[in-house]
Amino acid sequence: MSDHFVIHDPRFEKLIIADAPLKKIHNGFLWAEGPVYFPHGDYYLWSDIPNHRVMQWMQGSTARLYDNNSNYCNGHTRDLQGRLVTCEHLTRRVTRTEHDGSLTVIADSHDGKRLNSPNDVVVKSDGSIWFTDPPYGIISDHEGKIAPQEQDGCYVFRVDPDTFETTIVVDDFVKPNGLAFSPDESVLYIADSARSHDPDGPHHIRAFDCDGQKLSGGDVLIDIEKGVPDGMRIDVEGNIWTSSAIGVECFDQKGVALGSILVPEVAANLTFGGRSGSQMMITASTSVYAIDVATRGVL
Repeated sequence: MSDHFVIHDPRFEKLIIADAPLKKIHNGFLWAEGPVYFPHGDYYLWSDIPNHRVMQWMQGSTARLYDNNSNYCNGHTRDLQGRLVTCEHLTRRVTRTEHDGSLTVIADSHDGKRLNSPNDVVVKSDGSIWFTDPPYGIISDHEGKIAPQEQDGCYVFRVDPDTFETTIVVDDFVKPNGLAFSPDESVLYIADSARSHDPDGPHHIRAFDCDGQKLSGGDVLIDIEKGVPDGMRIDVEGNIWTSSAIGVECFDQKGVALGSILVPEVAANLTFGGRSGSQMMITASTSVYAIDVATRGVL
């Protein structure tokens, strides 16, 4: 067994490849975030937020600059048509890159007030766009630009795919961050990473029942002991993989810890990709890593 695995539950052994190496893809970043995989080109994109850029990597090649004017973007995802959906800190908006390269603004305000700084985003099978809106991009110039907060809180939003109407679906988070749907979309998991700036702040993942456009419940499912939960992904069996200060931690649907992948730096986010969907890319403080696992992610 490779020494970068920690096993808490025997079930974790079936999710990993015991001798899989943890490969460092590239380094030299200030805060790598928001990885997303594009099957049609077999490549990954991710953000280097403070450096104001997006990077690209595909198997067998070296990482290259994809965009050097990224508006301090953070989280990314793909929509149902394979278009890039991006959370931008500097412009305080969510955008979509069309196939011809033009940009469509998905959301930049709610109730006549500018958003805080959209952080992470997912697209549901009905085409709706769900994103978190903490203030990380407006509380310093490191990941955006210092600016007054116009929203009354830090919310989780849903955007209608046809009208672009933006609706608050959760309003009681301190700093909502990563989010991911269960494979059948009946549950939405949302991280609160407020301990990043407040030692007494939340550092947990909550689980919400999702009925179409509405959420209910929201009990704390997972507490992260080291650091905070940030980005997360779900595998096809419904297990939750979340970044933390030690790397990537894995939990089952009931919040039971299964195991961890240790990373030499604080992990910010992760995604599944590769032709089989069983390669994991991990974005960390200054580097990006890849490791093959024995399960597939929900792509």
